Amino acid sequence: MEQRKKSPRQLARRFSFLAAAFAVVAGLAIQGQMEAAAYRRYLTNSRLHAFAELSANLSQLGTDLQKGVYATTPSMLGALCTQIFGRAMSAQMALGELPYGNIELEQTAAFLAKAGDYAAALSRSAAVNGACSDEEREGLRSLADAAATLSGQVSALQADLLSGAATLEDVDTAEARLSGEEGGGQELADSVYQTVEEDFPELPTLIYDGPFSDHITGRAPRMLEGLAQVTQEDARLAAAKFFDLEPELFSLVSAGEGTLPTYGFSAAVDGGELYVEVTKQGGLVLEAISSRSAGAATLSQEEAAALARDFLASRGYPSMRESYFIDQGGVVTINFASAQGDILCYPDLVKVSVALDTGRVVGFESEGYLMNHMVRDLPAPAVTEAEAQAVVSPVLTVLSHQLALIPTGGEYEVLCHEFKCQDEDGRHIIVYVNAQNGQEEKILLLLEDENGTLVL
Repeated sequence: MEQRKKSPRQLARRFSFLAAAFAVVAGLAIQGQMEAAAYRRYLTNSRLHAFAELSANLSQLGTDLQKGVYATTPSMLGALCTQIFGRAMSAQMALGELPYGNIELEQTAAFLAKAGDYAAALSRSAAVNGACSDEEREGLRSLADAAATLSGQVSALQADLLSGAATLEDVDTAEARLSGEEGGGQELADSVYQTVEEDFPELPTLIYDGPFSDHITGRAPRMLEGLAQVTQEDARLAAAKFFDLEPELFSLVSAGEGTLPTYGFSAAVDGGELYVEVTKQGGLVLEAISSRSAGAATLSQEEAAALARDFLASRGYPSMRESYFIDQGGVVTINFASAQGDILCYPDLVKVSVALDTGRVVGFESEGYLMNHMVRDLPAPAVTEAEAQAVVSPVLTVLSHQLALIPTGGEYEVLCHEFKCQDEDGRHIIVYVNAQNGQEEKILLLLEDENGTLVL
């Protein structure tokens, strides 16, 4: 069949449509490129802004630390410590906005955490003991010197960034370099942060009541004192016995060091992977976690708590009392603390997770217990229950009372009257009053629902 020829008008119309389509496609491509370029500029400016925030907060942090050296009254020291803590937290937030900033500026991040925590500890101390001691004042002076040095290094790098002599990496480039991928650019030592971290100022040795105190980081676990080192095979047998499983199921997957060196074992159990860490000293189970997903629940939370309590008693954890629990997808995790007489010792923390479908223990954590547990020589309370309750806010209704030993920010422990209270809206609050001086030590808010309790 003969094909009809298209008229010039039809051809012109078709070419017009094609030209319009090409124009639209080209326009969309250009628009996409412009949007991508704008987004890259936004990310670059955001990173530069974060670095500027880091630099500004470091500069002010050094100034506030120096002011703290000269403070002589508790009120002034407390106000300055509050400012120091706030500056340190703001600097940490800015650091967190930089691609892998907390990894590549690890020493800087550690310094900010230590300075903020030290200031918080001094503020608490000032409220009780007055202005800081000569030793604490020297700690502030050393931190101020370190902050000044660090601030100078960061400011110099900021000047290079603003002049274009240096640039901050994007996330993809940082990931490639840190993972050592081919084409990822420079080695880690050639990071733009190198100038800050390679000449990092020497930090002072700080001894105070806080988690970053130098005397705590090297403290040996009390429960492991005097115990012999165990072999890998002994540790494997300990893991198997702890969970009533055959040793042949467990294979070594890690051998960690640190404060609590451990052997790590893995075993296929009930359709999931059970990972268990056993301490190299003493051969005690430190932690365990299972990847198995729980099925439909056949046990109540109370029955799970009873199973966990019996489990602990049969594994050498006597006199343990449960406090709070949380239900996560059919697995209940119960917090236990040891009891010495009528006193609940919260530093001796053990967590046990029970699957509500099988009743098996599928999670375990005992670091708090291994680090802190011992038979303590506890003083008799100098403040009576009635005297302590008088300190509790009148807007709260006291529901229950017990004596409890609570940890401070560091290694110290405080004997307290623990009052569980309720406010006018029905919310539950825990108030701790020091059993020796009658001062409020801590206030906790309890967020409770059908899944458990979150303590704030």
